[in-house]
Amino acid sequence: MDKAAAARAIDAFLLALGRDPAKEPELRGTGARVAEAFADELCRGYAVDVDALLRENTLDVATSGVVFLRDIAVSTTCPHHLMLGTGLATVAYAPRGKILGVGAIARVVDAFSQRLALQETIGEEVAAALEAHLAPSWVLCRIVMSHGCMTARGERRHGATLETLALRGDTKAALAAAGTVRG
Repeated sequence: MDKAAAARAIDAFLLALGRDPAKEPELRGTGARVAEAFADELCRGYAVDVDALLRENTLDVATSGVVFLRDIAVSTTCPHHLMLGTGLATVAYAPRGKILGVGAIARVVDAFSQRLALQETIGEEVAAALEAHLAPSWVLCRIVMSHGCMTARGERRHGATLETLALRGDTKAALAAAGTVRG
């Protein structure tokens, strides 16, 4: 990412809004700070090699149980308004000989959410990646988020949350597990 060009673009955006970063002390350096935040934090998921992450953190383990990782903090930047959405994700799957380290599950969620991404696609990407790599009986990713584009503009529905549920594999078993996820 060209941070200098991004910083200039943010400064130009502020000028277009009638605010001058050169004249308003609280806006000095804002372009650079915003560019750095997007490059180093909000969009760092683009730099993650998800296949390598999965490959390096998989264990061959025979288990008949189900894996649930709940309350994974998740944030994303809406590509429509460039506003933040925050919430929690749950990832669950029924292993068939392979499991993923729990920290790696959270990092997979981060890799797909720390981008300009719609919530509806994040869960789908997480579920598809785990299905392709682990070949579980089923996998699900539930995400519940509050979106800045719903609270700070437009509808202004404070407290509204969006829930998405991505399912792969044996969807009947996954849906039964989804009841446990919500409970």
